[in-house]
This record gives sequence, structure tokens and C-alpha cells, in this order.
Amino acid sequence: MRGLVNVDLTPTFATRIGAAIATQPKAKKALVARDTRTSGLMLQNALTSGLTASGVDVIDMGIIPTPVLAFMTRKMNADVGIMITASHNPPQYNGIKIFTSDGMSYTEKDQKKIEKTLTHKRFNLADWQNIGETKRSEDSQVYLKEIERAVKLHRKWNIIVDPGCGATFDLAPRLLKNLGCRVIPFNAQPDGFFPARSPEPNEHSLKSLAATVATIGADLGIAYDGDGDRVAFIDEEGKTVDFDRVLAAYAACVAEKYDGGLIVTNVEASMCIEKMAQRHGAKVMRTKVGDVYLSEAMKKNNAIFGGEPCGAWIHPQFHYCPDGILSSALLLKALEDENKKLTQMIAETPKYQTLRRNIACPNETKHDIVKRFSENFVNIFPHVNTVSKVDGIRVSFEDGWILVRASGTEPLIRLTVEGESLKTAKNIMKKGLMLIKKSLEK
Repeated sequence: MRGLVNVDLTPTFATRIGAAIATQPKAKKALVARDTRTSGLMLQNALTSGLTASGVDVIDMGIIPTPVLAFMTRKMNADVGIMITASHNPPQYNGIKIFTSDGMSYTEKDQKKIEKTLTHKRFNLADWQNIGETKRSEDSQVYLKEIERAVKLHRKWNIIVDPGCGATFDLAPRLLKNLGCRVIPFNAQPDGFFPARSPEPNEHSLKSLAATVATIGADLGIAYDGDGDRVAFIDEEGKTVDFDRVLAAYAACVAEKYDGGLIVTNVEASMCIEKMAQRHGAKVMRTKVGDVYLSEAMKKNNAIFGGEPCGAWIHPQFHYCPDGILSSALLLKALEDENKKLTQMIAETPKYQTLRRNIACPNETKHDIVKRFSENFVNIFPHVNTVSKVDGIRVSFEDGWILVRASGTEPLIRLTVEGESLKTAKNIMKKGLMLIKKSLEK
């Protein structure tokens, strides 16, 4: 649940969400936390009111990253964990993300139960004698100690860490220092207005970090999104590392360590992931876009690693929530194990050309247009390797692929194309656009 503060997401609505969560079976103990957004405390107080009014005891974890909240929900034997965050969205947005007792995001089935309760307003308010209590906890040190036990670094890495004024402002620099790194904090003051840069770490928002890495001669720059479930890397040359290629490179390291296994990613990720995984006997499974789908598939199929090309990596050996802080520590460990610089690791990963286009299409017809594409693509793409319909339709060829999806939030059809060369990618996109436009004219 995410939207503009006091427009889509109000304190009144947050209170109702708290009561709706509490109405679910076994919801007796809840962990609640927030990122640094200015609206976070307001919405947390409202949500907590709904929970306690329904008899749930609440443990207030304060400002911590989303993966820490998910991890601690399981460690502290809570029935539910709730994070107040809009992740990588601008500061005027906020949201509510819910985790189960084992630290996994609520599935679509779980979410629909909450939506049904909200729609019918069937809240189980407690008798005045059984109203829940609220306590404060700072047990997030358990999270740090768990990583420190598992990850041992021997090189004195020079790292610039950019939390972007978000929820990782304290824990990320502290963990890397504890692991023996020389850490220079950058935009590490908590500020919910995000004055330093956008909460979304991408090439544009990380220009200052990249320039600083190059000027100082640091080994690496590491940046997080607003709530710490995503991570981006700047290499030693001061260049923002391509999300797909670093995901594929690290996936190959995990596959080599486990001598194969299953890696999970989404339908939008580059085919370089298959190329790298196959070198070490690993298989790749693709899901819908969204970390909850990755988590479900990983747990069900005993995957060794999973991630999306936005910097959201999931390490099932620790937990099933995307974790930017953990990912940065594990990438450093992988670089040490292979005795490589980040540029050297990335250089081994194939670089393909990606193109994206959005086509305006009314919400009531966009799914029909995608269906027509799936029925007629063989007329323009005769040489097909594989077809996937887990999220829209993804058609793969020997030298590239095309993904056609109806936007989940806007009146658009989204086309993503990748090719081994720019010429190939443009040719695939040209044919895809032609078929979509023909379908729109009917």
C-alpha cells in the first residue's frame, strides 16, 4: 500500500490498516518500524493505534531499514512485521509493507484478505481491558552480529557509503566498519526530505557519489535506496555499475560456490544472467516483477540466490527479504574470494543492448492488446526459442528477447527488448511495436 501522504495514505486509513492486520488470525504481536520520511512517525502512530485498539501488542523498532525489520520479525517471534516506507519513491510518498512471522512479504493472497477486511470494515476491536501495549526496542544489533559472524573480510577496503539520508544512515556504515573497512559516510544524515539526492539510487542520482569515488580513489562506492532493500555500486573508476551485469556477476559467484543450483530473477532481467549462471551449472527461473514473487519462488524451489535488476538481492541463507546492506557485504566478500576489482568482475559479464517503450492504451483494453500480441507474435517472430507468460508475454530468440506487459498502475503497455547488438534490439523493437499498433487499430 503506497501513495501520496494525506491524499492516498492518510492517518485515518493507516489506523484502519492496523485494525485490518490485527483482525487476521494469530496477529497478537507486531513489530513496527519506519524509514526517515517526515510522515513516518505520524503514520506509524496511526497504524499502531489500529493495532493496539484490536488487542495487538506492538514493539516499536524506530527508524531501521526494511530488511532489518523483516529479519527481526522472525528473530523476535512476532506474528507480523510492518514497515512504514515508500522505498525508492519521492519524499511526498509513503507506504505500508507487511511481513509474515517468517520475515517474508505478504503474498497476493494475504493482501487480498487485508483488502477485504478494509472494504467491509469488519474490525475486531478489543474490549477496553484487552487493548494492546506498545514497547520500544533497539534489538537491531542482532542483525549486525548475524552478518558479522557469517562474513569475514581480510582486505582493508576503502569504501564511500551513501545512504542518501535514508534508513541505512547508521547501520550500513557501522556494519562495514565492523567488518574492517575504511568507511567514508556520504549523505549519511537522516533527513526525510531527502535533500542530497533522490531515494532511488541510479546513475543520475549518484553522479556526486561517482565523482567522489573517482576523486578520492576509493575502492568502491555503495548507495542504498530510502529503506535499504536496494543497493547500487560505483566501481573504482567512478562509474555506476550496470544493475543487470552486477546481478549476473554475483549470481555466478554464488553458483560457483554451490556448484550449481537455482537462481531466481524476474522477466525483465537481462539474459546475461542465464549466460553467467550456466557457466557454473546453475539454472534460472523467472517470475513476475516484484520481490514478493521472487521470495515465494525461491522458498518453494530451494533457490540459492535471487534478485531483480533494480538492486534488490535476496540471500535465502539469511532471510527472504531483499537486503541492500547484506548484499554490499557479500559482494565485497565475493571480490575478496576471487581477488578481483569490481571492474574485473563485471568485465566477465556479457553486455547487451536494452530498449524500452511505453505505448498509451486504455486500462480497459490493455490486457486484451497483450493477449492479441501473444496470439499473433509467431507471424512476425517465426524463430522462437522460448515463450513465458508468467507476467505479460516474454518471447526469447537466439540473439535477444521481447517482453510485452500491461502496466499495473498506468494506462500503458510496456515493451522491453534486449539484443546482443543494438541493431538486433532495434529490429526486435520495430517488429513488436508494429504488431502492438496493429492490434490497437482493430
